[in-house]
Amino acid sequence: MPPVVHQTQLTSLPLLHRGKVRDIYTVDDQHMLVVATDRISAFDVIMPTPIPNKGALLTRVSDFWFSRFARFIANQLSDMQLSDLNLSTSELAQVEGRSIIVKRLHALPIEAIVRGYLIGSGWKEYQSSQSICGLTLPPDIPLAGQLPETLFTPSTKAAVGAHDENITQQQMANLIGHELAEQVAAMSIQLYEDASQFALSKGIIIADTKFEFGLDDNGQLTLIDEVLTPDSSRFWPAADYQPGQNPSSYDKQYIRDYLETLNWNKQAPGPELPAEIVINTQAKYQEAAERLLATS
Repeated sequence: MPPVVHQTQLTSLPLLHRGKVRDIYTVDDQHMLVVATDRISAFDVIMPTPIPNKGALLTRVSDFWFSRFARFIANQLSDMQLSDLNLSTSELAQVEGRSIIVKRLHALPIEAIVRGYLIGSGWKEYQSSQSICGLTLPPDIPLAGQLPETLFTPSTKAAVGAHDENITQQQMANLIGHELAEQVAAMSIQLYEDASQFALSKGIIIADTKFEFGLDDNGQLTLIDEVLTPDSSRFWPAADYQPGQNPSSYDKQYIRDYLETLNWNKQAPGPELPAEIVINTQAKYQEAAERLLATS
């Protein structure tokens, strides 16, 4: 098992940003090094307890989807390798297997949420208004029920420690422009539906996910950040799925469910996670990766 990496400490490259999970370093004017640590967040709060090997699993899964989706959309990956950087042996140990060198792009200030099933915040909103983000839905959809069609429901992209907020597609258009908003929505649905069909063949239902996009200097829409990982998606075992029941999952819903049992106000700092929760979360992430990446 590689070393647990809760936070990287590289001196060869300038630190640009620490996110909830990723540490980002400047490589040059055109490139950045993005390192997926073993941090995990829930309710927009970074937990003090890492999940061993999580960053490496997220990197492998995202790389798979970037490759699969290359026929649909450009992505952030560059041609540079770690060997192109002048990193020390101790620095390489922190980033090998969990990092990518990406092109510098202009990130859009929204998160592209796509939903195929009614769960989470969408379920709560549906119960009160029979709608999600301004989109009216039919009555009597059960908990975890499949939606009649794939829904695109964007949100704001909040800073670390703040909460993302659902917005309407019109509000998104006001932020990034009508034409680009339509392009983002259409691409998000296309990627989700392609991935959903593939994942189902591996025994996984993708209930919902979030994508992030940027623009290159020519204005070309580009897929960035992470893609369809257990951190950014709800993965359910297809064999166990029953509408009307809260599904078991291969994602961090397991940690959310545990945190809901605590007397915690969902503000930083987050509570330490017990060993059992860490081990089980790691196993869920591992199984999701193994299922998705299996060659047969």
